[in-house]
Amino acid sequence: MSPLQIPPNCDLTLGMVCVDKSEPGRTTWRMTADERFANPAGIMQGGLLAAFADSAMGASAVTFARQASGHGEHPISVANVEMKTSFYRAVRIGSILTCVATVVSGTERVVFCEAEVGDDAARVVGKATSTYVIGRRD
Repeated sequence: MSPLQIPPNCDLTLGMVCVDKSEPGRTTWRMTADERFANPAGIMQGGLLAAFADSAMGASAVTFARQASGHGEHPISVANVEMKTSFYRAVRIGSILTCVATVVSGTERVVFCEAEVGDDAARVVGKATSTYVIGRRD
């Protein structure tokens, strides 16, 4: 089994920082809408906002699965099988974004997550939902 890279490259590229994972199935993350993430209109490209939500929801799925399986720190893998992202408003470059991701429903094999992304002006800029399949990394 190859070792997992923690944090993964996507999180490093986005500059994501986990600020809370104290409750299984719920994580809170922050990142800055860096100039590198601007689209031609000068606002954050939507796919990067979706990646932020995906990484946060994936982490929530992992914390949920560890508790549900009773395996503690045993290596868990999560695979996103579908995702929907809604964009509510443009994200200004330089904004500090916060994503709260929560497992809404789940079993040892499948979880359904939601994420809400807000900016530093306390406005919701997007929401996402996703389904993850849970597996063990043997």
